Amino acid sequence: AQPPQRNSDKPLAAFIFEAGLFTFREAVLGFVFGLAFGLGIAVVMLRSRWLEAGMSPYLVASQTVPLVAIAPIIVIWGSNSMGWLPFEWKTWMSVSIIAAYLTFFPVAMNGIKGLQSADPAAMELMRSYAATRRQTLIRLQLPASVPYLFAAFKIAATAAIVGAIVGEISGGVSGGLGRLILDFASRYTTGPSRLYATVVGAAVLGIVAVGFVALIEYIVLSKRKEEPLSL
Repeated sequence: AQPPQRNSDKPLAAFIFEAGLFTFREAVLGFVFGLAFGLGIAVVMLRSRWLEAGMSPYLVASQTVPLVAIAPIIVIWGSNSMGWLPFEWKTWMSVSIIAAYLTFFPVAMNGIKGLQSADPAAMELMRSYAATRRQTLIRLQLPASVPYLFAAFKIAATAAIVGAIVGEISGGVSGGLGRLILDFASRYTTGPSRLYATVVGAAVLGIVAVGFVALIEYIVLSKRKEEPLSL
């Protein structure tokens, strides 16, 4: 979505809507990547308390790095290192990686707590059935972690939007809300309302993202009944 020109007949809301869709696409892809990566880390940490204790400080440290510093690095790395892929690597795909960078952390930390929250009596029952780790994970620990995961998903949804917008601003992407914010900020004195409207649009996009997660949570939890443990 290109910034509106002075002689453009298209209303500002249309530009913000198109830019929001562009950013939303980046954020959704980053959310999915971050979800998968974060949940994978949680499963790895579940293997051992030593792994959890060893990995947790590094996960926390990863979130202290300024996003505006690493965003251009990720964009440049993506442009120069993804030539082996069977498709052309676009700059917005690097922005999705930036969104995933902010997304994986709450999923990993809440995920491990959720996986560890399984009822000890049920865990003992699974062991008495000689259930494998995979069976225990899928049939007991993952279902037990659902409330924890959805709490993390709501945080991750907003983080993905923030990561996408910051990535657009820092990475020089030619579309999205970040591009509009950057353009309108440079012309603030001639039209501050456009910048405010875009910021409001970004906030609405975050609310929509959380709303989607909340809707899925409602559907999942409403269908989730207490079922007998089975192998």
